[in-house]
Amino acid sequence: LDTLVGFYREGLGDGQAFERGVQFALERLLIDPAYLFRAERLAEGRGAGPLQPVDDFTLASKLSFFLWSSIPDEALLEAASRGLLHQPAFLERQVRRMIADPKADALVRNFFGQWLLLRNMNALERDPTVYPSFDDNLRVDLRTETELFLASQLRENHGAAELLTANYTFINERLARHYGIPRVYGSQFRRVTHANPNRVGLLGHGSILAVTSYANRTSPVLRGKWLMQNILGTPPPPPPANVPPLENTPVTGTLRQRMEQHRKNPVCAACHAQLDPLGFALENFDGIGRW
Repeated sequence: LDTLVGFYREGLGDGQAFERGVQFALERLLIDPAYLFRAERLAEGRGAGPLQPVDDFTLASKLSFFLWSSIPDEALLEAASRGLLHQPAFLERQVRRMIADPKADALVRNFFGQWLLLRNMNALERDPTVYPSFDDNLRVDLRTETELFLASQLRENHGAAELLTANYTFINERLARHYGIPRVYGSQFRRVTHANPNRVGLLGHGSILAVTSYANRTSPVLRGKWLMQNILGTPPPPPPANVPPLENTPVTGTLRQRMEQHRKNPVCAACHAQLDPLGFALENFDGIGRW
């Protein structure tokens, strides 16, 4: 309070309004590092070395904001006050409890939304002359499918490889028609197992295929880059500044022929030799994920 009152008096000054003093105090409060950041407190009795364990309350906060994007609940705070969170078995039970909680949907929306570019679905637009079946409802359904799939992977503790190999997904009747999957009726999403090898895992999801396409066509480059950066963890370098975009490449023919012309530039070929084969492997899917 002493700090805030000092700023209040400074804002009040000589004959200034009461509101200006309060404004100064609020500004000081809102730029305080303890307000802007979640500070980490180290555990007591720590040893030497650059890596130090945090205390239980900090661990509770880190867990809660990662899994829930929110503050710890009473159960987590109670465990922290008893010093239990640094016990591996107890910590695992807390994590499982938190992931099972509906609040863990925030992890799917925020972490997976950023990693897999699902956030971009909100602003996704498509040329209605090329994709007349695309509308707001389909946009929402495509994102919902992937979020439900990711939530099931998380809560059922599947292996990471199953993100790319799962032979099931979560769809409703609208998406089933979109994908050509028979005998799915109603607007409710449900888990559906299929025998289509082209639809396995995330690479068969319309959301992923749509956010890696342009408004009026697919893009082997965008899809190849997404695979290299988001799945393989080997992002390509940015393109040279003096290379014209594909739309300005003076050649006609199919997209594959235009890409081959693009790769004749040795500077382009260094990256596109890796990008293009990955992207063309998905070229049977159109810009909204249909086969």
